[in-house]
Amino acid sequence: MADPQAQDRSADDMVAEADTGARNPQARWQAQLIIGTCIVWSLFQLYIASRVPSMLATTTGISFFANVVAQARFVHLAFAIALATMAFPLTKSAPRDRIPAYDWALLILGVSACLYLVAFRFQIADRPGLWNTSDIVMSAIGMVVLMISVYRSLGLPLVIIASCFVLFAFFGGYSEWARNITNYGGASLSKALGHYWMQTEGVFGVALGVSTTMIFLFVLFGALLDRAGGGNWFIRVAIALLGALRGGPAKASVLSSMLTGMISGSSIANTVTTGTFTIPLMKRIGFPAEKAGAVEVASSTNGQLTPPVMGAAAFLMVEYVNIPYIDVVKHAFLPAVISYIALLYIVHLESLKMGLRGLEKPGRKIGVLMILILFLSGFIFLGICAFLMIGLRGILDPIMGDSIYAAVALVGVLYVALVWLSARYPDIEEDTEGEPTAPRLTPTLIGGLYFSVPIFILVWNLMVRTENLDRLSPALSAFWATIFMIIIALTHRPLKAFFRGEGHVAEALAGWTDFVQGLILGARNMIGIGVATGAAGIIVGTISLTGAHQVIGQVIEVISGGNLMVLLILVAILSLILGMGLPTTANYIVVSSLMAPVIVSVGAQAGLIVPLIAVHMFVFYFGILADDTPPVGLAAYAAAAISRGDPIKTGVQGFAYDIRTALLPFLFIFNTDLLLIDVGLFKAIFVFFISLTAMLLFAAATQGYFIAKSKLWETAVLLLIAFMLFRPGYFLDQVSEKYNSAEGPAALALMADVPEGKDVRITVEGPDFDTFEVRPVTIVLPSAGAETLDAQGLVVNEEDGKLLLDEPFGGPDLIQPVSGQEFDYYADDPVQITRVEIENERMPKEIFFIPALLLLAGIVLVQRRRATQAPF
Repeated sequence: MADPQAQDRSADDMVAEADTGARNPQARWQAQLIIGTCIVWSLFQLYIASRVPSMLATTTGISFFANVVAQARFVHLAFAIALATMAFPLTKSAPRDRIPAYDWALLILGVSACLYLVAFRFQIADRPGLWNTSDIVMSAIGMVVLMISVYRSLGLPLVIIASCFVLFAFFGGYSEWARNITNYGGASLSKALGHYWMQTEGVFGVALGVSTTMIFLFVLFGALLDRAGGGNWFIRVAIALLGALRGGPAKASVLSSMLTGMISGSSIANTVTTGTFTIPLMKRIGFPAEKAGAVEVASSTNGQLTPPVMGAAAFLMVEYVNIPYIDVVKHAFLPAVISYIALLYIVHLESLKMGLRGLEKPGRKIGVLMILILFLSGFIFLGICAFLMIGLRGILDPIMGDSIYAAVALVGVLYVALVWLSARYPDIEEDTEGEPTAPRLTPTLIGGLYFSVPIFILVWNLMVRTENLDRLSPALSAFWATIFMIIIALTHRPLKAFFRGEGHVAEALAGWTDFVQGLILGARNMIGIGVATGAAGIIVGTISLTGAHQVIGQVIEVISGGNLMVLLILVAILSLILGMGLPTTANYIVVSSLMAPVIVSVGAQAGLIVPLIAVHMFVFYFGILADDTPPVGLAAYAAAAISRGDPIKTGVQGFAYDIRTALLPFLFIFNTDLLLIDVGLFKAIFVFFISLTAMLLFAAATQGYFIAKSKLWETAVLLLIAFMLFRPGYFLDQVSEKYNSAEGPAALALMADVPEGKDVRITVEGPDFDTFEVRPVTIVLPSAGAETLDAQGLVVNEEDGKLLLDEPFGGPDLIQPVSGQEFDYYADDPVQITRVEIENERMPKEIFFIPALLLLAGIVLVQRRRATQAPF
């Protein structure tokens, strides 16, 4: 057997190279400088997120303490560049045991370029757009050092992509084809560099702002929770719950990766954190090395989908889609849960095919039925607790008012009580190989239950709202959860020792070490994200400066032939290819900036109204999947380092597991019920169970195994059943017309007869504002009878049997697709309403679930006769 220490060291080296930096200076002062910079960066982020700046400014009368908050983006990037330069060697041959002289020069130049914007902010504000020589020089220096920092920490792909956009900014105006599409005539060196560096349209734009205010705090929260022992607790609870089932360690890997994914936004770190323990256990019960690594990879990459702490790109989605984070969590919830249950089922089928068993477990074993009951009762218990807490908060409102101290006292009492309870059980075991046995659930769960308190605080602040209590912003929610996590990191060890009657001085020192290490780990995990969001700002800045997305969008639209499904497949492939070299955050920014408007536009032309959040979730999902895409998926290499398997085979197998869940993004584009858009509670439950059943059947079909090994015709029937459950509307459309449509003057008469409030689909056709080509677009308006158009500010003139549309000025968002920015109302071809559609009263589409379930029953009866082992 391979040396486990060598395995761990190899995996840790990969995490260092990819996430935290591979340089380890031998000179003590250099190592301490890196550590000190990490600590200061973390403390700075906590400082700007708190009320301390305003309190200091008010108390001392020195405005600098508060003004630094407004300049936080520049300081944030300065820290990221400094740490990238110190922690990541420039090349593979560059020294790793010291920081060479050229890196010191780059560090000084990069930090100076960032802090130049802080030091001279008043002078810069006095000459907006009129950049002087020093502005241009510092901008050029900053851009070059940023690109070098990105190359160090993330590799060449993002540098190449960002450089292509910069080249387009300088030379795109020379292309007549691009100029005709975008009306962009080129930019001077001064204008372009000023746009990128001197204002908040480029490097210091939305992406870096989100990294500064939100992402860092969530990453720091996860790092502190992991260092304090929360990550280990998640793993041990998962092993205790699922380890004794068939293929138990693999199932525990899926569950623990989901739990760890709640607090970690890094697929690679998630793979190593959970895989160090679960991969050897999977191999011990019979999983081949590549499949053991692949299960961990597939589980860890999906961790970025898991609310409440999703991947860093989810926080960017808040700004790009302009919706609250709570809505992002709501939309991501069902796909995340379904994808993880599907992965559990895929692992179960693999275990059945290989005839594997679970781990031995002392005491009474928990059966599948009991686990399901525990899951359901756990959700019910959490719901009851939430309602009780809301009720208690309502009762205490007259006493507590707006004061936070009473709430802190309540949480403090709860925390101390849970620590006292956990002190009665032995400490959670460390992540070592040990004996291949599953621990008992009760002592394992209770032994670290207090780690759930900061997660509860985070979820409470993000989601709970009462008459007298508003939800907090994601940044403020993460801040309070992090503050309480710091308290836990510092106190849980000495408190346990005190309750056990043991010496607590050594434990207090260990808690202090956990706290400091958490600050360091949080900052090091943010290096790549910090410089990536800065570089991604170059791409976004180029788009706002030049309209480059119109060029790329038109090329993709031409290739797809205006077919939405082909376009989605192309976007998925683009995300996977870019994801081989880009982190998920940068991949999401690039693809969503370029392709989201195109998907919405092509969908509207095809008569399908695609919500913007669905498009962004689609891009986000495939950006995550790219982390295990061979041949470059870094998570696969990290898992292979632990399993001692082949990294390419591990990546291929992991991708094969994950791609089975990649059906979901296509489904929620066409069936937005999966994203809980305009769906009530009972319908949400119904959608969940139907979608879950369909996904499991799809997984069984692609695995070639259901109750027994499937024959080809059985696989085909399972795929048909899955399709019938996912898209019953397709079959309904074949037997009944979905819409009653009318054209010309008859369209107005049809619209007048529609009951008030019912949706009216209106297809408008006219010359595109940019390309002048005639194209259709479909909008949906609430009916107001004959006044439907007037109510939205649309004026129609009937002429020669055509319904000509006047250019709308202003108006609600519903009519923006037909605004003067989209259509040229003064071209030779008129903008006109070509068709009005009203949805017909039809039988419910769910009627097709009946034949689907009958077919499923038939497959079950057929395969039961061939079954050679129990299904669980």
